[in-house]
Amino acid sequence: MVLAELALAPAAIFLVYIYIRDKYEKEPVNLLLTGIFFGAVSTGLVLCLDNRLDLLEPSGAQIFKDLYSAYVMSAGVEESVKYLYLFFLVWKNRNFNEPFDGIVYAVFISLGFAMVENFVYVFNPVLGGVRTAFSRAFLAVPAHGFFGISMGYNLSFSRFGMKKGGAASAFLWPWFLHGTYNFIIFRKSYAYMIIFIPFLFYLWSGGFYAIEKHLEKSPFKKTCN
Repeated sequence: MVLAELALAPAAIFLVYIYIRDKYEKEPVNLLLTGIFFGAVSTGLVLCLDNRLDLLEPSGAQIFKDLYSAYVMSAGVEESVKYLYLFFLVWKNRNFNEPFDGIVYAVFISLGFAMVENFVYVFNPVLGGVRTAFSRAFLAVPAHGFFGISMGYNLSFSRFGMKKGGAASAFLWPWFLHGTYNFIIFRKSYAYMIIFIPFLFYLWSGGFYAIEKHLEKSPFKKTCN
């Protein structure tokens, strides 16, 4: 029971934070729950695609295998699937009516995926346990949240005509961030871990910056004030 709570808590805390920050015009709870559900069921599709792509892993030096695993199998597949679910859930939905909404829905889908993935890792008979739960609580799960912020932040640029190329950036930025995160982890090298700290700082600070910027653009801000 304790292990299940440890697996669930990081994503739940992040989701509550995003919901609270959506202070000008709340999203329908049923749509947010649908986002979590979409993220959760997307793990099945990701697993199927990964099993196929695993057969295409390049031979040769380990660094090429790590690049393939990080940018194609992990980031490529996961962010593609989450992007598709996000697009079909909200692109034409009337509730997607302010820039911050893109962040909200993308994070709910992303962390719906992260919840299931976290349970798989935490309850793994070999790699799981309390130590895994705590390390993922501060690293992997928040990272998925910030990948979602990047996706939603850029998708809103396209939705509201604020910037060209937003739809493409909504996939490319989280893909790049996710792939880089995983590649550094896969390398298992002190040299790469030195890069990891400033990368995490960029990921977190960039995420909070994106939140503030889109909140400032809310058309409901003046009404609520």
